[in-house]
Amino acid sequence: MRDDSTTLADCKALVEAFIAERDWQPYHRPNQLAMSLCSEAAEVLELFLWRGDETVEAVAKDAERMHLLRDELADVLMNVLSLSNRLDIDLAAALEAKMRRNGEKYPPPLPGS
Repeated sequence: MRDDSTTLADCKALVEAFIAERDWQPYHRPNQLAMSLCSEAAEVLELFLWRGDETVEAVAKDAERMHLLRDELADVLMNVLSLSNRLDIDLAAALEAKMRRNGEKYPPPLPGS
């Protein structure tokens, strides 16, 4: 699977199948998934804790940390997809609507300003 050829629907189906195969649905209540999402996001943050103002290049050159970062971001995404599956949230539509509201709230600067 690659970003340029995989849909959100593909990702949501992959996560849903994994959960169903293990009969984990009873444990994936919205509040549990929200807590898990926060926990996994904190693990992303932990990879940067006490690192100072690193450049993107410095982070990208650390192969071990990049491996850990990919895993933690995947955990965050799995929780987001699972929560959206449980609550029947169309993530693409939600993102589009939020970006529209963000655009109204934070318009681009006028040329020359």
